Amino acid sequence: MSLSNRYDFVLLFDVKDGNPNGDPDAGNLPRLDAETGHGLVTDVALKRKVRNFVAMTREQDVRDPQAGEKRFEIYVREKAILNQQHQRAYSALKLDAEPAESAPDESVEKTSEAKKPAKDKKRKGSGDDVNKARDWMCQNFFDVRTFGAVMSTSTNCGQVRGPVQLTFARSVDPIVAQEHSITRMAVATEAEAEKQSGDNRTMGRKHTVPYGLYVAHGFVSSFLAKQTGFGEDDLELLWQALAQMFEHDRSAARGEMSTRGLYVFKHDSELGNAPAHALFERIAVARKSGVDVSRSFADYDVRVSEASLPAGVSLSRKV
Repeated sequence: MSLSNRYDFVLLFDVKDGNPNGDPDAGNLPRLDAETGHGLVTDVALKRKVRNFVAMTREQDVRDPQAGEKRFEIYVREKAILNQQHQRAYSALKLDAEPAESAPDESVEKTSEAKKPAKDKKRKGSGDDVNKARDWMCQNFFDVRTFGAVMSTSTNCGQVRGPVQLTFARSVDPIVAQEHSITRMAVATEAEAEKQSGDNRTMGRKHTVPYGLYVAHGFVSSFLAKQTGFGEDDLELLWQALAQMFEHDRSAARGEMSTRGLYVFKHDSELGNAPAHALFERIAVARKSGVDVSRSFADYDVRVSEASLPAGVSLSRKV
C-alpha cells in the first residue's frame, strides 16, 4: 500500500565509551563541529545501520544474478560491485543492453581503419530501457526505493530520489574525544618479531567518547514514495530498523550505543499540515540542572510538547 501521508521524525541515540562515527581524514577521531565541539554522526553512517539491519532480518540472495524479486535486498552493501547490480535489472527484464553497431564500410582500407582511434564504449540502455531498469531496481532493493541512488554507471539504471532523508546527528552537549594507547601481545610478521627480539608487541590507539547523546531529524515524502514504490510495509520496517539497529551492531568501538527515542509526526495530508522545524522544536533535550558532566541518559531531560499540536498532525513515540 502506497503512502498518503507526510512524516517527520526525531531520532535520539547515545554512545558510552565508544566511537559513534570516526573520521578517516582525522585519524578516525570521533567527528565533531570544530567551532562548537559538538559531536556529529553523518547521515551516511545512520543509513548504513538501517541497511545492515534490513540485510540481517530480510532474505538476501546476492549470488544468483537471475534471482527473482526479493524486494528487500540491499543495493549498497559491503564489497558490492554496483554495475553488476545494474546488469541484473537488464538481464531480468531481457533488455537490449548493448546498442547495435553499424556495419563496417568495406570501401575503407584496413590500414586506414587501423589508424582510427578506438571509440569509447557507449553507456548501456536507451531512455525507455533506463526507466524500466530503474523501476526494477526500486522494486527489488529496499535502500534504493527508500534512500534513493545514483545508478548512472556504464550500465545505466538512472537516478532515484529517495522519499526518506536524514540529517547529520548532532550531540546535545559538546563531546570530549579521548585517545587511548592499546597493546596487542602479538605481531603480524616475522620481521617485526626479529626487530623486537621476541617481545612481540604491537602498539595502537583507540578513540572514544565518554558519553554523548545525539539528535537527528528525518523526513518521509509521500510524493517521492509513490515514485519509488516505498509503501507502508517499508515504512514499518524503517521504524523497526531505527529502533533496533544498534542492538545488532556491537563492536569494540560501539559496545554501548542505543536508540533512546524515536518520535514520529504524522501529517493528515501529503503536503503536510505544519513546518517540520516547528514540530522538531517540540522535542526539547537538555542536561538536568545540577549535572555538570553527563555520563548517562539519566542525566538528561527529554520534554515532549504534545499539547496544542497543529491541526492535522499527530505524534507517536516508537521508542
